[in-house]
Amino acid sequence: MNRSDVLIIGAGPTGLVLALWLSRQGVKVRILDQTAGPGTTSRALAVQARTLELYRQLDLTQAILDQGHRVPAANLWVKGEQAAHLPLSSIGADLTPYPFLEIYPQDQHEQLLIERLQRFGVTVERQTELLSFTDHGHLISAQLRGTDGQEETCQAFYLAGCDGAHSTVRKTLGIDFPGGTYQQVFYVADVDARGPALNGELHVDLDEADFLAVFPLAGEGRARLIGTVRDERAEQAETLKFEDVSRRAMDNLKVQVDRVNWFSTYRVHHRVAERFFNGRAFLLGDAAHVHSPAGGQGMNTGIGDAINLAWKLAAVLSGKAEEHLLATYEFERIEFARRLVATTDRVFSFVTADGPIANLLRTRLAPLLIPKVTAVEAAREFLFRTVSQITLNYRDMPLSCGSAGHVHGGDRLPWAHGAVTDNFASLDHLGWQVHVYGVTSDALRDWCAERQLPLTVFDWEPAHQAAGLARNGFYLLRPDTYVALAEKSADPKVLERYFEERKIAL
Repeated sequence: MNRSDVLIIGAGPTGLVLALWLSRQGVKVRILDQTAGPGTTSRALAVQARTLELYRQLDLTQAILDQGHRVPAANLWVKGEQAAHLPLSSIGADLTPYPFLEIYPQDQHEQLLIERLQRFGVTVERQTELLSFTDHGHLISAQLRGTDGQEETCQAFYLAGCDGAHSTVRKTLGIDFPGGTYQQVFYVADVDARGPALNGELHVDLDEADFLAVFPLAGEGRARLIGTVRDERAEQAETLKFEDVSRRAMDNLKVQVDRVNWFSTYRVHHRVAERFFNGRAFLLGDAAHVHSPAGGQGMNTGIGDAINLAWKLAAVLSGKAEEHLLATYEFERIEFARRLVATTDRVFSFVTADGPIANLLRTRLAPLLIPKVTAVEAAREFLFRTVSQITLNYRDMPLSCGSAGHVHGGDRLPWAHGAVTDNFASLDHLGWQVHVYGVTSDALRDWCAERQLPLTVFDWEPAHQAAGLARNGFYLLRPDTYVALAEKSADPKVLERYFEERKIAL
C-alpha cells in the first residue's frame, strides 16, 4: 500500500508551496489534483512583498521578479478624475527589499512551482480524485480514483486539504464554512489595450454604476481588467461576452481594448472555516477561507498558510517536536483569516455597493477624503504594510515570547534598510536561527555552537536602531523567519527555557 508522510489534495499555489517546502525538509509527500493539467488562465495576479521575502528560502523570488511585472504605483480615480496617487516604491522603500506589487499570473506561478517540485522528484498526480478518508488516530487512510477509473487506498500520517472552496476534505471533516456571497457579478478580462491607464501602474476607477480595476501585465499594452456587471445583465452572467459589459468606467480611464485574450464572469464569496484542522487533517488556502479580491490577498494568504504549516509538520515528523505544535497552525492563521475577510469585506462593499447613499459616499465624499488621508505619511505606510502583509504577526500566541526594542515575539523580523550587511541575507536558511545586533556573550555563542543553531552577529549600525531592533539582545527566528523569542539580554538560559517549555528539539 502506498504510504507517504503527507498527502496533499489540490495542486494550486497553496498545495504546491506546501509540497515544495516539505520536500525541501526531507518529508515524503504525495500531491494530487482532479484537473488534467495546471491552469492556463491567469487567475490570481498579485504577489505581495511578504510572499517575496518568504520565497527567498527556496530561491523563488528572483525568478518571479525576472518573469513578472513590478507595479511601482497605484492610482484611484473617481468618475475619471484622479483622486489619489500612491508611489509604492517610495512608501515601502524603508520597510522591505520589495517595495512594490509584483504581478505574476497564477498560471506562470504554478508552472514555476511545479518545475521546482520536480527537482525533488515529486510530480503532481493529475486527474486523481479524493473519494473519502478515515483518520485512524495514528495515520490516515484515503480512497482515491485515478485517471483510469481504478480506485486505490493509500495511507499518510497527515492530510492537507488544499482543494479549494468546495473542499472535499473540509466537507468530510464536517467543518462549517460560514459566510456568504456578494450579490454583484464581476467580469475579468485579459486584454491588449491602449490608453494612459496602460502605463504599468495599477488604476482603480469608481463610478455611480461601475467599478473598474486595471492591473498591468508583463508586456507592452497587456492588462487585466476587473469590473462589475450591473442591472439585468447580471442575471445571465454565464452567457455574457466582453461586448456586453458596461464601458462607462473604461471610458473614464480612456482604455481602448484592441483584443480580448480571455474573459469570464464570477461571483465573489466571503467565508472562513470554523476550524483549520481536525485530528490529522488540515485545511489551507481557499479550503479554509475565501474572500473578495480586494487588495490581492487570497493567493498570498494561502501561501502563508502552507509555509506556516510546513515547518511544523516537518518538525513533528522528524521527531523534533510533539504533535501539539501542529495546533498552533490554527491559532496563528485563523485569526488572520477572519480579520482579512472582515477588512476586504468592508473595502469591497464600499467600492461596489448600490444605492444613492453608497454612490454619494463613493463619488462625492471619497474624492475629498482620500487625498487628505493618503497625504499623511503614517497613513500611506499603514496601507502599504497591511496590503503587503508585512504587518502580519503572531503576537501573544503559544510560540511567541518576549520583546526587545520595538520587536515582539511573533513579529516579522524588521528589515534594516541601508545597513552595510543585509539582515535578511541569512533568512534563506530553512531552520531555527539567532540574530544579534551588536555584541553578545561567549555563553550564547557556545550554547548555539553546541546545538548547531546558526548564530549571526551584526555590527551595530544606525539602521538597526531605525528598524526598531535592540542593541546586544537577541532574536530567535523560527523556520518561517518570524521572531519566536525577542530577548534584551544575552543569556542562553532564556533560549534553553523556550525550547524546553515547548518541547521542541534542535
